[in-house]
Amino acid sequence: MTKTSAPALLGRHVLSAALAVLFLLPLLWTAWGSISGTGASPDGGIGMNNYARVVDYGAGLWVYAGNTLAVALMTVVGVLIVSSLGGYAFARLPFPGRNVLFIVTLAILMVPYATILIPLYVLLGWLGLQNSLVGLALVMIMLQLPFSLFMMRNSFEALPRELDEAAQMDGCGVVGAFFRVLLRGTVPGLVTVGLYAFLSSWNEFIAPLIFLTDGNSFTLPVAMVSLRTGSLGQVDFGALQAGVIVSAIPCLILFLFLQRYYVRGFTSGALKG
Repeated sequence: MTKTSAPALLGRHVLSAALAVLFLLPLLWTAWGSISGTGASPDGGIGMNNYARVVDYGAGLWVYAGNTLAVALMTVVGVLIVSSLGGYAFARLPFPGRNVLFIVTLAILMVPYATILIPLYVLLGWLGLQNSLVGLALVMIMLQLPFSLFMMRNSFEALPRELDEAAQMDGCGVVGAFFRVLLRGTVPGLVTVGLYAFLSSWNEFIAPLIFLTDGNSFTLPVAMVSLRTGSLGQVDFGALQAGVIVSAIPCLILFLFLQRYYVRGFTSGALKG
C-alpha cells in the first residue's frame, strides 16, 4: 500500500478547505445578513429584530414550522414503509414482470414533477384532500418513491443470500425474514431514504404553493417567500434571511447526526460480493 506524500496530502487538505468555504459562504453570508443592517437594529448594527419579525409574521413561525414538520414526518414514515416493502420485493421476491415494473418506476424520475402537480391537484379534489397537510404528504411520498425504491432495492441486494436461508431454517417465512433478519441490515439505506425524504419535504416549495391555499396551513418555504412589507410589495430581505437560517437549522442538525449512515447508505451495494 503506497504512502501518500506530504505535498499530495497538503493539496487534499487545501482543496477540501476551499470547497468547505465555497459551500459554507452563502450560509454564513445569510446568517450575517440576518443579524446586521437597519432591519436587525435601529442603529444599523447587530441585532435580532429580523428574527422577531419572522416569529410574529402571519400565523406565527411556530405554526408554519409545525405544519412543515407534520408534512415531513408523514412523508418520512410513508416513504420508509412503502420503499422498504417495495425494495424487499424487488430484491428478494421473484414475480412476473419484476424488472419491467422496476424500470417503469425509475422512468418516473425522468418526468419533471411540476408537470403532474395539476392532475394531482384535481385528484386530491376528488378525494377531498385539497388544502390538506395529509394530501400534501401523500404527494410528497409519491414524488420520493422512485429514488427510495432504487436505494432500498440496492440495500437489500447488498445483503448475502445466506441470511434468507438461515432465516428459513429457523422457521421464518418471507414476512418473518424481512422483519426479523433483513430489515436490520438495511439501516444505513433506511436512514438515507428517510433523511432524503425529510430534507426534500422540509424544503419543498412548489407543491405546498399549489396544494395549500389557507395561510394558516402554509409550510415554512411558502411563508418565508410571502414575507413582504410596504405599499409596493418590497421584500424584507433581513427577515427573509432570518427565516432561511431558522429553516436550515433542523436540517443541519439532523444531517450532522446521521451523516455516517447517509454515506454508508449511498455506498451500500457498491461492493456487493
